[in-house]
Amino acid sequence: MDTRTVAVIIIVGLILLTGIAVWAYRRRRSARLRSRFGPEYDHVLNDMASRRRAEAELEARLLRVSALHIRELDAKKRAQLAESWQPIQTRFADDPKGAVSAADRLVTEAMQARGYPVGSLDQSVNDMSVHHAHVIDDYRRAREITARADLGQVGTEDLRQAMLGYRTFLEDLLGARINGREVRDIRPA
Repeated sequence: MDTRTVAVIIIVGLILLTGIAVWAYRRRRSARLRSRFGPEYDHVLNDMASRRRAEAELEARLLRVSALHIRELDAKKRAQLAESWQPIQTRFADDPKGAVSAADRLVTEAMQARGYPVGSLDQSVNDMSVHHAHVIDDYRRAREITARADLGQVGTEDLRQAMLGYRTFLEDLLGARINGREVRDIRPA
């Protein structure tokens, strides 16, 4: 074999190795992001309609949140927020819409106490998806129902679903079961 043929074989081999390395990197990256974000990975992928753009978005979320000062709550603040849930849940029987609004305010207070910015809803959801990906859809749905409730476009069952979503998200945000009990269903009186 002459040197040109050897050079071509080496170049083709390097190109193939580079292609395999890029493919393996992308596959590991996708697996890591899918594992980290769970159902949120699929949600973003569906919204972006491009794996490359969706994964870039998720990587950007990780970078943004790493610069925030997210903190664990001390036991006193965690207990105070958890105890605040019970009167809100009790209020649901007599005033479902008011209870949902109060639940939304309590969740916002808990988010702020943890250090999450609460300006734009979309940005807040994106930020919280980094640490709370497996329950972020519960929060997203609860907020959507709350917005529709403000317009008078929901029934009691929708409001009940919002309460369940807020409670699930709040428990994850606090890192504790509310009132030390298992999550139980909320039924209107």
